[in-house]
Amino acid sequence: MLETTLAPAEIADLYLRSLGGTEHFIQGDEAAAMGALFAGCTFFGGYPITPASEIAEVMSRELPLIDGHYVQFEDELASISAVIGAAWAGARSMTATSGPGFSLMQENIGYAVMTETPCVIVNVQRSGPSTGQATLPAQGDVMQARWGTHGDHEIIALSPSTVQECFDLAIRCFNLAEEFRTPVIFLMDGEIGHVRDKTVFPSIGEVTRFPRRKGTEGQDAFGGETIPPMLEFGDGCFVHVTGSTHQDNGMRDVQTSTVHDRLVRRLVRKIDEARDRIAMVEVDVMDGAKTGVLAYGATARPALGAVLQARAAGAKVSFIRPITIWPFPGSQIAAACDGLDRLIVPEMNLGQVNREVERYVDCEVIHFGKIGGEIHSSAEIRAEIERANR
Repeated sequence: MLETTLAPAEIADLYLRSLGGTEHFIQGDEAAAMGALFAGCTFFGGYPITPASEIAEVMSRELPLIDGHYVQFEDELASISAVIGAAWAGARSMTATSGPGFSLMQENIGYAVMTETPCVIVNVQRSGPSTGQATLPAQGDVMQARWGTHGDHEIIALSPSTVQECFDLAIRCFNLAEEFRTPVIFLMDGEIGHVRDKTVFPSIGEVTRFPRRKGTEGQDAFGGETIPPMLEFGDGCFVHVTGSTHQDNGMRDVQTSTVHDRLVRRLVRKIDEARDRIAMVEVDVMDGAKTGVLAYGATARPALGAVLQARAAGAKVSFIRPITIWPFPGSQIAAACDGLDRLIVPEMNLGQVNREVERYVDCEVIHFGKIGGEIHSSAEIRAEIERANR
């Protein structure tokens, strides 16, 4: 980097201002990385893994330009550990991975939940289990994103279906992480990570960054209010951070049942009570429709095409796309499905979101799963719509 008298924040601001309003033809992975930079990310810790490697590549190139820090670690366990540490030292931090790496991160994702550490974990899903089809897409980590780490907890996870959304929702992930003091999972997939679309970078002045709420000496870092302020390392305040059950001041207390009950219920409540505000659902309901299609991520692209084709042929079909996957937007989906007789759920797995949908809707749920690394075609989904309408 060139020598300068500018502060790091000023360097980043100038650089991002130079990109504002520009158009790019880029991959979803690249867009997610650039969205993170616009969100204020200053630390990336990761280990390259297909099909998420392009995120690390972009961050390794771009972060030094804004006086940020990119570190490639020996594995995913070290990566997520460093991301958590960087967040407590004041950084907006992120990592990116895929299937096996996401599995390795689960224990420390739970640690981030318990210690209320704001950070972003990008999971560009690939075919599994195990190594599976390493270069091919899937949507098999939906339930792992919710329940991969142990214990009672809530999690926030978003799923983009366009490259522009990879950029825009990356910013939202950072804002949600800061607002709720929690790790947020950006649940991409290999198809959307590698597809290329036109993507517009906004003016930096148009980007809203939720500010980190910092505490002062004497404030409780883990209680006193539903979402307490952070006492960052290096600010001169005493703070004790542990993944064990702890009191409001952070001090370990693993024996008192009321301490554990109060802590965990608050961690759940801070997200659960805001689920309607967190929820993002695209709804395109047709009056009189008895059939609907619900899809997310890359699968939503051919699903929407199939719905439009069916409508052009005279069929009445509704379309629903959950963007927020967790906390699951059940009330919004139930409302959108009111009056339907059947709902088709195409996804690149053998049944994950469809089971969650069944809990909320009052109609038949038809799962249309596809695995093997191939995304659904519009023709396949349209044929499923025609079968359901017979």
